[in-house]
Amino acid sequence: MNPYEVLGVPENASEEEIKKAYKELVKKYHPDKYQDNPLADLAEEKLQEVNEAYDMLMKNRNSGPSGSYSYGNYGSGSGSGGSYGTPDYMAVRRYIDAGNLTAAENILNSTKDRSAEWFFLSGMLSYRKGWYDDAVNKLKTANDLAPNNMEYSQAYGRIINMGGAYQNQAYGRGYGSSNDMCCQALQCYICADCCCDCI
Repeated sequence: MNPYEVLGVPENASEEEIKKAYKELVKKYHPDKYQDNPLADLAEEKLQEVNEAYDMLMKNRNSGPSGSYSYGNYGSGSGSGGSYGTPDYMAVRRYIDAGNLTAAENILNSTKDRSAEWFFLSGMLSYRKGWYDDAVNKLKTANDLAPNNMEYSQAYGRIINMGGAYQNQAYGRGYGSSNDMCCQALQCYICADCCCDCI
């Protein structure tokens, strides 16, 4: 397999051109576009081929002692060896960014090492799935295992702050709120309807 051909870029393509082509192909073959479609298997196979080609090209470009990484809205930086250089974790990050949560989860579930990076990525996966409590617990564990990692602490801080904002918004809409007269009237109506046949 020629990774340049798979991504449709010339062999002298810049890193930006490779990333742009990769993002376009991920959008083109994204599993959400092929739900209940007979081409779903072919699209998944093609997406896997695109991911492998991208991994191959990026690994060759970053084969020095340290490589760069970027992860959606959660920060970026550089890693030297360690877990950031692990191809599986890089693939998990890309899958999460692309919305391919099943592929990301499969890699994480098959990984035996439960490092800080594993807990971080697992927490981000849980967050994307809407499992807020699980995400908080895993991000806290990642932060506890690697307290000096800014990416982990920022993500943990953000999710805690988002949770507080969510709870504050939800508090005013609960059963204990006296501000929402319509909800109280509806509750009274439902209770009256359940208790007697007068309504």
